[in-house]
Amino acid sequence: MNNASNPTSATGNSPGQAVDVVVVGAGIIGLAHAAHAVANGLTVTIIERDHHAAGASVRNFGHCCITAQSGELYELARTSRKHWLEFAEQAGFWAVESGAVVLARTDAEMAVLRELSAARESGQVQLLSPDATRERLDPVAAGPHDGGTRQGVWPGLIGGAFLRDDLRVDPRTTVAKLAEWLSRQPGVELHWNTAALGFSQSPDGVTVQTSRGALQAKQVFVCVGHDVDYLFPDLAAEHRIQRCALQMSLAAGPAGVRFTPAVLTATSMLRYPAFTDMPAAETLRSEVEAKQPELLDIGANVMFTQRPDGTIILGDSHHYHRTADPFLDKTVTDALNNDISGRIGRPLEIIERWQGIYASSDVAPILVRDIQPGVTVVSVTSGVGMTLSFGLAHRNVSRLS
Repeated sequence: MNNASNPTSATGNSPGQAVDVVVVGAGIIGLAHAAHAVANGLTVTIIERDHHAAGASVRNFGHCCITAQSGELYELARTSRKHWLEFAEQAGFWAVESGAVVLARTDAEMAVLRELSAARESGQVQLLSPDATRERLDPVAAGPHDGGTRQGVWPGLIGGAFLRDDLRVDPRTTVAKLAEWLSRQPGVELHWNTAALGFSQSPDGVTVQTSRGALQAKQVFVCVGHDVDYLFPDLAAEHRIQRCALQMSLAAGPAGVRFTPAVLTATSMLRYPAFTDMPAAETLRSEVEAKQPELLDIGANVMFTQRPDGTIILGDSHHYHRTADPFLDKTVTDALNNDISGRIGRPLEIIERWQGIYASSDVAPILVRDIQPGVTVVSVTSGVGMTLSFGLAHRNVSRLS
């Protein structure tokens, strides 16, 4: 019986015994902190209020968007990439160095890609012709022996770009496999269905009051994503944290459509900082405003990824609230999915719809705050938690030594 499936089981530490690190929250940010703590030889207890991960870490594209970051986020993303691959090998979850492909249908889109390619190291952003774009997406369909079964896929291209350093993981399985692996490591406890209620100083460092009793730790990382306001409302108000609600869908894999890279479009270039930093981005924004204003109205990032089982994650829109209503607007989902269907060149059979969610702030893209001695709140408040998770955790845990 392992800790990942049984919330009351634990291994490695005696009840009440002080551990080096308590991690509150078993999403990807919390588990990345736990993984780095374990790698540094520290004892760790992880608590999670739900019976399994159900938040932002399982509702996303599974795209580690390394290349499209800039500044501090870019450096964290580069560090994160290295550790994503290391822990994927150790924990046995699916992670591939697939890169990402940006589709270009207009000269304005290509202009942004050309500028970014020139600004980055050689080979990181590779400009592509229409045929080379299709080949990067699917070498079989682009080859001479397809037999016509994939003709008409990826229509309307004038070119594109390959983002070499981006990674793909499966959001439906990664967090569960990482949690299960952590639960088997010496000196680790993992408690599901266990909520943090409060924090106080103790002779051993920090006492964490939980719904299953008290825990003792030298250091606590509170990694609860968009729910910072549940534990620290003043901090959430100061950092102006809102919940960004996303509309997303899952489609059955259309016949003859196979691709491994994440796929980005013009609206993606209007959301990620590496693109928006380029001078040509303003012209692109004006073009999208003129041609597809409905996508900007819903905060669209039209992008999609294909999971190992062939299903395609489609999205997404962005709406900001302190408390997000659960209701989905069909017209928003239809606008996203119709655009994606036209880009793939195939009708899509939608088999699931859901509301994604993440923490957002106009103050800063990352929140790392020591609330009291030994208690640090960590939240990525910019929608790139998967991308930054292992890099941010590496930086935070390294400071303990």
